[in-house]
Amino acid sequence: MTEIRELPAVTEICDGLLKKAGCEFVALAFQNEVGPDVRWHYAAGNLNDKYQRITVRFGKGIAGKIISTGSPMMVSEFPNDIFGKVTDHPIMLAEKLVSCYAVPLFFNGSPKGVLLVGKRSPYTFPEKYQQMVKDSAESLEQLLRSHILGGGA
Repeated sequence: MTEIRELPAVTEICDGLLKKAGCEFVALAFQNEVGPDVRWHYAAGNLNDKYQRITVRFGKGIAGKIISTGSPMMVSEFPNDIFGKVTDHPIMLAEKLVSCYAVPLFFNGSPKGVLLVGKRSPYTFPEKYQQMVKDSAESLEQLLRSHILGGGA
């Protein structure tokens, strides 16, 4: 897979979302091409580069749960409103996020990626911001389709 952070259009969409949605963090995760694990590939507004080393199992953490269910997910007050252990949510810990909204990215009809926006304070993302994230996810799906489906390696 081509390095996602090297694609200017990805940076443009994520940076735009960072500003328009009034959030402090935007990140993209994808299921590995081989195996079920999920890795974070891109972040904007990040405090450090720990996200690059985070890998979660399919079905675990925010990214793993979204890819396994294909459904959006919101956390308004981490760690108070989560299921499972705090350590099952490494992106929240690494970036000191308290709230997030994340949606799946679909390729060939299957959820294979995640677009996440987050804040470092308690927050419930209103419908208009949820729609912005979904619209950005659709743009990213179209943009990344060739890269995810064997366009680069």
